[in-house]
Amino acid sequence: MKKTNKNRIKNAINQAFRYLQGLIYFLKSILSERQFIYFSCVLVGASSALAVIVLKYFAHSVFRFTNYIDGILHLPYSNSILPIIGILLTVFVIRKFLNGSIEKGTAQIMIAVAKRSGMMPRKQMYAQIITSSLTVGMGGSAGLESPITITGAAFGSNYAQAYKLNYKDRTLLLACGVAAGIAAAFNAPIAGVLFAIEVILADMSVSAFIPIMISSATGAIVSNMVIKEDILLSFKQQLTFDSSNIPYYILTGILAGLVSVYHARMFRRIEHYFAKFQGNVYKKAMIGASLLAVLIFFFPMLFGEGYESIKALSSDHPQMILDNSLLADFKTSQWMLLFFVGCTMFIKVVATGLTLGSGGNGGNFAPSLFVGSYLGFVISKFVGLIGLKELPVSNFTVVGMAGVLSGLFHAPLTAIFLIAEITGGYGLMIPLLIVSSISFAISKNMEKHSMDIKSIADTGMVFTSDKDRNILSTIVAHKYIKKDIKTLLPDQSTQDVVAIFSSTKQTFIPILNPDQSIFGVINFDSVRPVVFSSFQTKFTPIKDLIETPIIVSYSDSTEVIIEAFESNKVENVLVQQNKKFIGYLNKSELLEVYRSSLSSMRIE
Repeated sequence: MKKTNKNRIKNAINQAFRYLQGLIYFLKSILSERQFIYFSCVLVGASSALAVIVLKYFAHSVFRFTNYIDGILHLPYSNSILPIIGILLTVFVIRKFLNGSIEKGTAQIMIAVAKRSGMMPRKQMYAQIITSSLTVGMGGSAGLESPITITGAAFGSNYAQAYKLNYKDRTLLLACGVAAGIAAAFNAPIAGVLFAIEVILADMSVSAFIPIMISSATGAIVSNMVIKEDILLSFKQQLTFDSSNIPYYILTGILAGLVSVYHARMFRRIEHYFAKFQGNVYKKAMIGASLLAVLIFFFPMLFGEGYESIKALSSDHPQMILDNSLLADFKTSQWMLLFFVGCTMFIKVVATGLTLGSGGNGGNFAPSLFVGSYLGFVISKFVGLIGLKELPVSNFTVVGMAGVLSGLFHAPLTAIFLIAEITGGYGLMIPLLIVSSISFAISKNMEKHSMDIKSIADTGMVFTSDKDRNILSTIVAHKYIKKDIKTLLPDQSTQDVVAIFSSTKQTFIPILNPDQSIFGVINFDSVRPVVFSSFQTKFTPIKDLIETPIIVSYSDSTEVIIEAFESNKVENVLVQQNKKFIGYLNKSELLEVYRSSLSSMRIE
């Protein structure tokens, strides 16, 4: 009987899905292309918001449950145990149900845009929700925003694939999903739009803003209708700006930039350590999760996203973060509170590295806000305690978040407007501009690429911060190798050279050794006087005509090949593989491919 009921429910769901799919196809047939995109971005935005709702409610419910248990035990035992369970469950799900791997980080969205024509795997629509819920919901010290953006991007990409939309529209809907995810997670639609533009899309026209804005607004509306305010990161205080504090905001910006670089480099170091781990994946997960459990035992604020402790720091009673910790008896000591918060700020990156490196799923968006708020608190509290000036702690706590977010992700506009929106006003716009821009400038100078794309940028795979390099990375140069060319051996005669030039349209002749390795090249423009003089043709040895060739490898990137063309001022380069000649590449043809790619990648 139960099995029959399950089958009925399953059939009803499938039938409803088919009706919905049929309705969408019908609307596509009667609406204009632009109207259908507007309709689609609403659906994608709503889908992304639903994913946010599931993630946020699960994580918040687990957090409240553990706080309840801690209130009974008066020690953070449960906080230490749950992350171990969560990470092990995440690894189990990935191994058993997700083919043993899952793509983490917003860099995967950038790779999809630059290398996969905006296509993302179907499993990303549910894999991120399940695994990050287990990891972060049960206390892993990471954020949900990265899984949220990947899920939103997967919704947009797969929707576009299902309804056979072209590359431009597919990429646009992918960005719509990202914007809606951020908007829903923070009730910050402007920040969602700016994040999609700053971080995901390398180039777009003004008209593309409209679908992204619609999707972002949809995500924020759906989220706002369902999620209670206490689950989201928001601040009710009215924050105002005092121009006399500008020097301290400048100091905050400088320190935020330096802390961003520290966070990025330390995280990569921990990540690389676990990447080289050769043992059993469950053993790796157990080691990393156990170390994380130890950190959470001493620093309970490292549990989960950490948004509750951010709210506590910006409140009138920041000492609340010492509740249920080993230092609960020192709540009245301001210096002890400052020391505890400072230590937590530097240890947070270790906790996040252990969470993700050991096999958990999450991101660094929430940790950047966590570290930034703690940095702002430390600066304002320290200045006050040493008697220099009483600074508004709440102001510096929220402004610090913008500084570290801007420095880590190289997204100053997103940082500025995100904090402006979650604080409910623009009273701190000037400090936000100061801190975010200084932090971004320092971080950009020390780290060329943002935290999320550093690893792939180092491999030359994608450079979303540089449009030209991004486009070049999509062009597979060896597809355009030409092989219809006559060659000569070094010991052949000048008459053979003349014969080739007179009977073909070749402008150069590769000279190859008997083993097909490249010996040199003869360019028509260089030997023109010899070719048109029978006397010189007869008495000029071929070795006098041979020049040093410009050679590239079959495995070289398109960017390297274009640089070879430009730096040597040549129209053709010889290509070798395993030190053997396989053909040549023509500059004009590659540039034509580049122009076509540029046109097709422009989002309108």
